[in-house]
Amino acid sequence: MLKEKNKSIATLLAFAMIPMSGLATDIYLPSMPSMALELQQPETKIQLTLTLFLISYGVTQIFAGSVVDSFGRYRVSLVSLGLFAVSFLVTALTKDIMVIYAMRVLQGVLAGFAVVAKRAFFVDVFEGAKRIHYLSVMTIVWSVGPIVAPFIGGYLQKLFGWQSNFYVLAIYSFLLLIFEILFSGETLKVKKPFAIQLVLKEYDMLFRAKDFFYGMLMCGISYAMVIFFNLCGAFIIEHEMGYSEVVAGYVSLILGFAWMSGGFLGKFLINKDFLPKIRVANYAQIVLILLMIFSSFYLNSIYSLVAFAFVIHVTAGFIFNNYFAYCLGRFPNSAGVAGGLTGGVSYIITSAVSYSIVAMLRPTMQLDVAEGYLIMGILGFLILSMTKFRKAYR
Repeated sequence: MLKEKNKSIATLLAFAMIPMSGLATDIYLPSMPSMALELQQPETKIQLTLTLFLISYGVTQIFAGSVVDSFGRYRVSLVSLGLFAVSFLVTALTKDIMVIYAMRVLQGVLAGFAVVAKRAFFVDVFEGAKRIHYLSVMTIVWSVGPIVAPFIGGYLQKLFGWQSNFYVLAIYSFLLLIFEILFSGETLKVKKPFAIQLVLKEYDMLFRAKDFFYGMLMCGISYAMVIFFNLCGAFIIEHEMGYSEVVAGYVSLILGFAWMSGGFLGKFLINKDFLPKIRVANYAQIVLILLMIFSSFYLNSIYSLVAFAFVIHVTAGFIFNNYFAYCLGRFPNSAGVAGGLTGGVSYIITSAVSYSIVAMLRPTMQLDVAEGYLIMGILGFLILSMTKFRKAYR
């Protein structure tokens, strides 16, 4: 069990593990064009490495919650970190795209278990206003991964090649494993029996809660905006506009700050009426996307692309932060299942929507990106327009 004297450092370690999924998805974004060339693969096959991670990450979270509620958080975290280190090393050492696919699927599974366990940590350890505070801060800390990772990845690519990204992730995982063993511990006080019928009953209860269900949908669509740009952004910036991988890394850094800014704004307005502020954010988002489409006929530079993407990602981060914190705190007695289901369903939606739109539009310029944003903005608007959803919140 977690010792009281280690509570503070264990909380810091939980925050350090939460961005793991973002680090694993974003650190190699500037390297994608180089990977395509070195591995002699088309862009879509390299983009699929990200989508496979997201799908396996999402699917795992759906059942990971019941696992960590039954077997505890601590051992699951330790096993995940150990296998993380090994899988990242294998990814760096191989040039077989099928092996990379397999490792990315495994990494998605491991990230699902690790992140669900650490989300439940905050519900286990904190109560009341502190719990709400830490869950909101958690979503902001989670956004650190997408901010820092591509910035670091751009320089790693320039100096050492794409493999260095995965060496760094292996070292990070190993260090976290050591500190977890030394300072962390189990936080689950009462383990639930792992019975399929009970698990299905809990899932049925969660899915019947319409506010929870539509919240998961909105989380998935909001984050899909970010992943959509991640899938096509580096190729547009490096191949179409002729900039370096370092520039692509800086663009991802800037857009990561946009996502975090939306999270901070969500935390700042946490006490405001829920649905009205979400509607305002969605309306603002659609207006900005329409302006991006209109300006694309006159402007098509990296500056206009990043400027519009920045403000749109702020609105997406704001919507995601509010919904994610709400869904995670909605069922405190089933924190693992609720957190796993929220992350799982939202990431499946994110990966399906973002990859489908990229495959359909094959973006090569600002207008294509704006059209992809518009599809997702309209999806969010349709969900918010549902009468049942409107009644779900008071």
